[in-house]
Amino acid sequence: MVQHKFTMDLTWSEGRNGTGNIQASNLQTQISIPQEMNGPGIGTNPDEMLLGAAATCYLITLAALFERSEIDVLELSMQAQGFVSVENGIFTYEKIVHKPTIIVQELTEHLEKRLLRLAYKAEQTCMISKALKGNVVIECDVQILEASI
Repeated sequence: MVQHKFTMDLTWSEGRNGTGNIQASNLQTQISIPQEMNGPGIGTNPDEMLLGAAATCYLITLAALFERSEIDVLELSMQAQGFVSVENGIFTYEKIVHKPTIIVQELTEHLEKRLLRLAYKAEQTCMISKALKGNVVIECDVQILEASI
């Protein structure tokens, strides 16, 4: 078994509404509680970072599945949305929606079915999606387009 280790250094000042910094090998930014949750809204926050982890893992997994399937995709982009609810002062990360847009040169019915199957497979096989399974609902809203000439 091969195990990979990732390290992040964090600092924090003040109380709940303070600010902090995070630094990893390829990431350095400020952090705080978002304004939507009555925080200062400086830098990023855990909600955005969880959404970012899930979205980037999904997108990379999807690109790898297309490559392994030898499907030529002209453009792959995505929007991701995270939904957090508050009940009795308790915050719950409920749902993430991946909204990939896949553009191909020539779209056939057969290719569209393959692309959809792989888009949903990416959500099932992504490491972060598997880690969140049972706690956060993850949905895919896939848009497949044919390139305009």
